[in-house]
Amino acid sequence: MIKFCIIGAGSAEFTRRIVGDVLRVPEFKRMHLALMDIDGERLQAARRIVAGLASQCKASPAITVHRERKPALAGADFVQTSIQVGGYKPATVADFAIPKKYGLRQTIGDTLGIGGIMRGLRTIPVLFAIAEDIAACCPRALWLQYVNPMAINMIALGRAHGGVRAVGLCHSVPGTVAMLARDLGEPPDSIQYRCAGINHMAFYTKLAKRRADGTEEDLYPRLRAHAARVVNGEAPSSRAPEIHGRQLAEKVRYEVLLRLGYFVTESSEHFAEYVPWFIKPRRPDLIKKYQIPLDEYPARCRAAERQWREAERAAGQEPPPPSNEYAAPIIRAMALGGVAEIYGNVPNRGGLIPNLPRETCVEVPCMVDRGGIAPRPAPPLPRQLAALMQTSINVQLLVVEAALSGRREHVYHAAMLDPLTAATLPPDDICEMTDELLAAHGDSMPPLG
Repeated sequence: MIKFCIIGAGSAEFTRRIVGDVLRVPEFKRMHLALMDIDGERLQAARRIVAGLASQCKASPAITVHRERKPALAGADFVQTSIQVGGYKPATVADFAIPKKYGLRQTIGDTLGIGGIMRGLRTIPVLFAIAEDIAACCPRALWLQYVNPMAINMIALGRAHGGVRAVGLCHSVPGTVAMLARDLGEPPDSIQYRCAGINHMAFYTKLAKRRADGTEEDLYPRLRAHAARVVNGEAPSSRAPEIHGRQLAEKVRYEVLLRLGYFVTESSEHFAEYVPWFIKPRRPDLIKKYQIPLDEYPARCRAAERQWREAERAAGQEPPPPSNEYAAPIIRAMALGGVAEIYGNVPNRGGLIPNLPRETCVEVPCMVDRGGIAPRPAPPLPRQLAALMQTSINVQLLVVEAALSGRREHVYHAAMLDPLTAATLPPDDICEMTDELLAAHGDSMPPLG
């Protein structure tokens, strides 16, 4: 019997999507699902949601619930992490409220920026403890690592726990392809693409349509024409509503396409805070023009609380539609044979992307079979894209260095080199804000001297 352990199972909607995908596979209907969460109330809700899914999918998995990691991990074949260290309160609240006092505004704050830096610092120690438990309890397991900040976390794990088999997973690559297909009026399965870069900042180096005669049409000319209309307000994007029901615009990503020549994988509300061009205290007109949702992540956290209760009420009703998450295809390929292609976040060892640093984490195509995850090398990126990615990589590597060395000065360095923070604040304010944030997060941070 295959054992799938989910750490952070109380992330109800995420657990619901992935378990729903897995239980649709006939061979997995009797698998062992080990649900682990430190929040007992959420854990019991997750158990009820999973039991309802099993009924909907006509499956009879063994479901166990755990407040401690080691019993949940014992003998697991696959491990998933979907945790938020510190939670919405107090961690996310502090990540947004304190910078706002200094005039620094954020949208998501989970990948880069001062919010991403703090999230990385408090998440790395927890992931290290999970890695140690995996090595002790299920050393042959594959770790499906979904926690942000993805690149920071995966770089740290590669540096300190490279012996644990792990891949970082994100749905932005297939999710964006589906969005672009809608914008272009094309069936999603007709789109041929290749993508490479770093998590949340990978770019589609190929975007084409497969014709009935077997030839390909380059879709970028049509997409650039559409981009100009979107940015000028002459056409909408077909972006689906987010979890709290609001329609979010995609003007930032389409502007970046016009300026840099390629489309990026992560959403506009994310990307707006990875660069210094769009969120400026003295330019509220830019916020309005590009429809940038400031303080977006706290709104999502509040919505997730409602969604958790709604997911529990929905248990035993219709299962969620199949998702674009990679977990089920990976488990199927490794456990049953066959081949799956995914986009994974893996170390850039061997120069998978030759013009990015070897010590970073890259998002590249990967083939999956019984042998595990096999990353595929990508051609060198266009110079402007590699240069833009390097501005994020600088921050990522410094956060990891701070966590591993315990040197507080590297946290300052990371914050000062972050594009949005540097474009907004002078060095004195950056360091004072960083100190205030570190004090607010207290014991959740690694020791920093």
